[in-house]
Amino acid sequence: MDSIIELRHLKTLLALEETGSVSLAAKRVFLTQSALSHQIRALENYYETPLFERKSNPLRFTPAGQRLLQLARELLPKVAAAERDMAQIIEGEAGELRLAVECHTCFDWLMPAMGEFRPLWPQVELDIVSGFHADPVGLLLTHRADLAIVSEALPQPGITYQPLFAYEMVGICAKDHPLAEKDVWEAEDFADETLITYPVPDDMLDLLRKILLPRGINPNRRHSELTIAIIQLVASRRGLAALPYWTVMPYLEKDYVIAKPITSDGLYSELYAAMREEDKDKSYLGNFCKIVRERGFADLPGLSVLHLDD
Repeated sequence: MDSIIELRHLKTLLALEETGSVSLAAKRVFLTQSALSHQIRALENYYETPLFERKSNPLRFTPAGQRLLQLARELLPKVAAAERDMAQIIEGEAGELRLAVECHTCFDWLMPAMGEFRPLWPQVELDIVSGFHADPVGLLLTHRADLAIVSEALPQPGITYQPLFAYEMVGICAKDHPLAEKDVWEAEDFADETLITYPVPDDMLDLLRKILLPRGINPNRRHSELTIAIIQLVASRRGLAALPYWTVMPYLEKDYVIAKPITSDGLYSELYAAMREEDKDKSYLGNFCKIVRERGFADLPGLSVLHLDD
């Protein structure tokens, strides 16, 4: 008997389960919300039964929906494994993947992604180019790295980009700081404060590049290379900081510091994978990017889907 079920349906159902929201799931699978709803309605009309409860938040799957979810969990990993095997048969299993990273907080999610990648591609030599790099794309062009994690997809000859994800940056202060009472911080709130940052150029700090400097605000600085040191300095009222929400969340749960959104629209940063144009079709590079995205959305709070034209 022919089946209406397609892989895209199963991917949509998994996205619905992981996000708990039709709108977020649509972004995850790169569909409009109406297109995703049409997919679900087609399945429901075929089986003449609902797959999830429309008014639940987060949404709850019906027994019929749960059965299709079970199929998705069983089948999609097998399809991914078969595609990976085909790539290894056709292209060969060996290769080199040297990572360059410009993000101080990347290692929270990068190490688990590397751990998942290694057994899938045992013949690919995976390593991190040691040290912090202000110009990781330069390492690609000089063949000292094979993939770079960067915060901007700046057009450059010979370089191509894959979007990874976007994430919110939040402002943090001590619990007894006056700004702890404000619901949202504006650029002017930083003017007379000390800003605690990593020791990197201003154009690599989104708070400065996107919010403060365009408004002519250039606060005093204090630097630290360690995230925990920045948290401790903030908690002892040595200044303010802006960090990814996923980095700050454990310290919020322990009541060390207070976090607030920056501007009413929020401050969002992006991460891309940069690679040489000549390497863009190497399957192990594409698979590594896929693992990074999947592990990020599975493990980190507050991520959103990123497109190259964002």
